[in-house]
Amino acid sequence: MGETKYSKVKSWIKSNILDGTFEPKQKISSESKLMDQFNVSRHTVRLAIGELVSEGWLYREQGSGTYVSNRASMEVGKSENAQKKVAIITTYISDYIFPSIIRGAEKVLSKEGYQVSLFSTNNDHEKEKQILETIIPQRFDGLIIEPTKSATSNPNIKYYLHLELLGIPYIMINAYYDELEPLHVTVDDEAGGYLQTNHLLELGHTNILAFFKTDDMQGTKRMKGYLKAYRATGVPINPKNIVTYDTAGKFDVPVQVLTNVLKRSTDKPTAIICYNDELAMKLLDVIRQFHVSVPGDLSLVGFDDTFFAEVSEVKLTSVSHPKSELGEVAANTIISLIRKTAGGSLGQIESPVFTPSLVIRNSTKAIDSQ
Repeated sequence: MGETKYSKVKSWIKSNILDGTFEPKQKISSESKLMDQFNVSRHTVRLAIGELVSEGWLYREQGSGTYVSNRASMEVGKSENAQKKVAIITTYISDYIFPSIIRGAEKVLSKEGYQVSLFSTNNDHEKEKQILETIIPQRFDGLIIEPTKSATSNPNIKYYLHLELLGIPYIMINAYYDELEPLHVTVDDEAGGYLQTNHLLELGHTNILAFFKTDDMQGTKRMKGYLKAYRATGVPINPKNIVTYDTAGKFDVPVQVLTNVLKRSTDKPTAIICYNDELAMKLLDVIRQFHVSVPGDLSLVGFDDTFFAEVSEVKLTSVSHPKSELGEVAANTIISLIRKTAGGSLGQIESPVFTPSLVIRNSTKAIDSQ
């Protein structure tokens, strides 16, 4: 069932309040303008505005118009005995490395008396917007956020600026929106991409097929590390060996590319670099179908050193990711920022960066022994 006409008007007004476009005490558009903008009746506009007034988002002044409520002042006095609470927003909750990150953060936050609420964007900007619109009115003490499609232009930046105006501290994990320059807790993904590539180059591989998911900052930085490793050794880079894809095609595109590559009779790569261990498992399925041996015919390197690296019959060489430790550090960082925002005398808070290492297992071997 589609969105009703009045709910479209209501949602538009509410979104403009929540992203800071409509400020407290600002007069909103007239009924006539809203009627023209949404091609709806006066009754529909009044219904939408009436609900927002009753919910406390707007207030009317007789003979003057309708204005945006100052919800921040309405919250004063309520928070004295309120439960301390932090929201954690990640792209995914129950998949891959995310349960470990969340457990690490929850352990620290719970110990400090914070109630934790979890949200997942599914790496989708519209979902991120919906979550931010849910969170802003609830006046969380702080937010831990994994940005959505962090390497692309984000349509929700105004919501983050509004959080800053409201004095709600936030930090970002795994990546960050560069234009906001927020406090963040990350892994040095460029160094990780360098480790993956340099390891294979040292083993004598030069024809290395590499897959990078580039709508997230992690993928662009890992690709940068790949390029740096090649340039450091002077080995020519074959542009055809760099495969980029986005979240929508995170499995389909790499699987199709590798299938086409393995069908070739000549110029086959001797090694593959994967954006992460999850992708490595998908590509191993393809490799098995072609009866190709890892590492006998083809070396394979993952990223994140997850449980996937050890569950397959091929134990995967991978780059480390701190997972639960990153979650713990993120929790301690947001607690410090909450205290500082509340007037604490803390000094400068830094953005921690974890240095990855290479965990070598049996999915890679030297080219002359393949």
